[in-house]
Amino acid sequence: MTALPLIVFDVNETLLDLQTMEPIFERIFGDKRAMRLWFANLILYSAALTVAGCYVPFTKIGAAVMKMLADTAGINIGDGDKKELTEKFSTMPPHREVPAALRKLRNAGFRLFTLTDNLLEVQTRQLEHGGIVDLFERRFSADGVKHHKPSRQAYGYVERELGVAPSQFCLIACHTWDTLGAVAAGWEAALIKRVGNDVLGVGPQPQIVGKDLNDVADQLIARHRGG
Repeated sequence: MTALPLIVFDVNETLLDLQTMEPIFERIFGDKRAMRLWFANLILYSAALTVAGCYVPFTKIGAAVMKMLADTAGINIGDGDKKELTEKFSTMPPHREVPAALRKLRNAGFRLFTLTDNLLEVQTRQLEHGGIVDLFERRFSADGVKHHKPSRQAYGYVERELGVAPSQFCLIACHTWDTLGAVAAGWEAALIKRVGNDVLGVGPQPQIVGKDLNDVADQLIARHRGG
């Protein structure tokens, strides 16, 4: 039997419930759907800044995007709003199926890691708050290489740190932009179809698609363990 791939997880929305952020945006913008616009722009500008060669920590981009959206709507936001955004983002709970699905993968012999655009201290707080931090062998941040995903450098950083070839990794994420970057880098990838996320019909495709992490875990076990 060939060696099991190292499983690397995205964190925001993939493991943690991003929808718990909606009340902040409903309070400030009067519409909970503003959260999705904010997050989409957060990803857009983290990628744009990376392509432009201008690294900015993820949480700072998040606060700047929130202010930008508020400015376009003629809404004033203060330091308290930005602080609340950071606090809520750091304490999102895991999706309901996540803890058991992570343990299922570990019990099947898979080694688990994370790679997120968050600063390491933010990621650590998120996973500690969610009670799942001990399920991961090591946690990685794009800050370590100053390139946000889906840049090739972000995935290459994990490869170098662990001394493992790209073909021995599998990324699990609920964002197609992330799986696209991983597959382009030579990784396997699995996409979770969380609310508002689905397969993009162009570009590198994930090898596995599932409705939640439990579904993806079952497919990975069947694919690599034959069970």
